[in-house]
Amino acid sequence: MIIPLTDAEPDLPQRLGRIRAAGDIPLVGDRRWSTSDWDAITAKARCAQVPEATAWATLTSGSSGAPRIVLRSAASWADSFAAASEFLDAGPESQVALPVPPASSLTLFSLAHSLSGGPKPLLGGTVDADALHGTPQSLRALLDAGVSPRLRTALIGGSHLDPALRQRAEAAGIRVTAYYGAAELSFVACDTGEGLRAFPGAELEIRDGELWVRSPFIASGYAGATGPLRRDGDWATVGDRAELNDGYLRLLGRADDAILSASATIVPEEVEAALRLIPGVRDALVFGYPREHIGSLVSALLELEDDVQVTVPDLSRAQLLPAHRPRRWFTGNIPRTASGKPARVEALRLVLAGEVQPLGR
Repeated sequence: MIIPLTDAEPDLPQRLGRIRAAGDIPLVGDRRWSTSDWDAITAKARCAQVPEATAWATLTSGSSGAPRIVLRSAASWADSFAAASEFLDAGPESQVALPVPPASSLTLFSLAHSLSGGPKPLLGGTVDADALHGTPQSLRALLDAGVSPRLRTALIGGSHLDPALRQRAEAAGIRVTAYYGAAELSFVACDTGEGLRAFPGAELEIRDGELWVRSPFIASGYAGATGPLRRDGDWATVGDRAELNDGYLRLLGRADDAILSASATIVPEEVEAALRLIPGVRDALVFGYPREHIGSLVSALLELEDDVQVTVPDLSRAQLLPAHRPRRWFTGNIPRTASGKPARVEALRLVLAGEVQPLGR
């Protein structure tokens, strides 16, 4: 049976342990949800038919849409615990900071790891941590606040890790391993500084431009809904576009994130990567702004350093071809899912609602 509980639950790690010991399946939700959101997820969990080996339920909505419940066996996470410990250089007596809410599968993975003899979890805190498992945003926040001399490693997922942020962390004495994964696939590829390569235990293959994965970490499926996970025997995909060159993985984003503008198809991640190269751009999110007759206008929401004004559009001319240059520019905080992934649909909603400012105002 799936047991929904909030990430504000007192003694959450111990509560998870008791649920698992009783043979039930914990599902951690976000305390910030509305009552209607909670009711919808609870109803879906209660009526779900789950495979007998199911041990964990996590929530994912990707970059948009209502949350889906992802089901996975105990082994689908446990088989990667040893690799995670090695990247974190953390044993049972070590403490790992988990600043991302436990409703994220990123943090719930580490809580499951701790129940199986992994490092001790520090939910929200970093002061006494030996290691960090979080997103690029949580790594930046840690560096901005000042790094404890105890903290020596970081395992970073959820979204793109800026090379400049990696360099800043390494200059502070933190060894960083970034990784790409998905709630349905868990760990797929990792990068210790030279580029993304297959995570230990995973095999990668490109089929018609789409990334397929074979590993023991793949989830069982969904509860009460469908999603992007597709299977072909032992192989699975969630629809990410990618390239493999000499064993190095280059991600090109989800096929359904592509922006159709006039006669061009634009991959948002490629435009975002170019914008992040512009001095003063801390992060960028590219999305389509609906425009009659041409499809969508390429648009960008930027997080900027304090001293940057309106020069970004001009500087982007040296980085991007005309069809790929954003036609609408906005500044503000980039909306993200609980796991740190950029939320493109939410960015468009914020723009249409006037909740973020056009660049230059």
